[in-house]
Amino acid sequence: MKKNLLTVAILALAATGAYAQANDTLAKIKASGKVVMGVRESSSPLSYTLGEGKFTGYHVELCERFLKSVAPAAKVEYVPVTSQNRIPLVQNGTVDIECGSTTNNATRQKDVSFAVTTFVTEVRTAVKASSGITSIAQLNGKSLATTTGTTSVQTLRKHERATGVNFNEVFGKDHADSFLLLESGRADAFVMDDNILAGLIANAKNPADFKIVGEVLSVEPIAIMFRKDDAGFKKAVDDFIKAQMKSGDLDKLYTKWFTSPIPPKNTNVNLAMGATLKGLIGAPNDNPMEAYRK
Repeated sequence: MKKNLLTVAILALAATGAYAQANDTLAKIKASGKVVMGVRESSSPLSYTLGEGKFTGYHVELCERFLKSVAPAAKVEYVPVTSQNRIPLVQNGTVDIECGSTTNNATRQKDVSFAVTTFVTEVRTAVKASSGITSIAQLNGKSLATTTGTTSVQTLRKHERATGVNFNEVFGKDHADSFLLLESGRADAFVMDDNILAGLIANAKNPADFKIVGEVLSVEPIAIMFRKDDAGFKKAVDDFIKAQMKSGDLDKLYTKWFTSPIPPKNTNVNLAMGATLKGLIGAPNDNPMEAYRK
């Protein structure tokens, strides 16, 4: 009987240890010698592919710096995620840290955790320069491209200036596909985060053929995402980012990716840091998008 009780106790202890590691991302990384980073394929300049399994961008480099500081021996495995699967892959442990272009909002905070905000985007509209479209009202009767799994068109529908404006949605599987819908004439406009639009336009065959127009539909905080209920990992990420902010290194990283030539074509996105992000660097927080509506 004692032997059986001892066996049960050992198994229970092992199970507890396994559970603890499953909820301790840093312990998991150090034990496995590997960290899985969720990245985007077409969210330039935050997170995008250079081809042949190589990924780069503002958030990718920030995450690489963090991981090198806490687990320098760990091998980084880059896993492309989409707007549809990024949250489930973080929740089920497939991805340890998502370094893409995800908006921190109240609904998502129920399922995952976010680091302090490291980018703030304005949702606007990209159109062909020759279209004559300059406002929401002119989208009536038009076809709008939207990326499956994103909320930009929903945001447009809720905007007060969109009252009485009717349009058709055409869906792209990712941001590059959505931009292709605009580029090929299958859509009249593409509603998305301004940084993504600027990155796609900068890398288009003829950037001068496109422009970003219209009213700002919403202001959205973008942040690095990871599993919920791992306070230790969140603190480690937040502390690292705050140190980067305090030292001025985050400003330099922003300059590198948003106002300087970037690969693969050495184009410049030319998106200066906005007042909201400047304020957040001085007073970091992880407030959701809803807080910015006040």
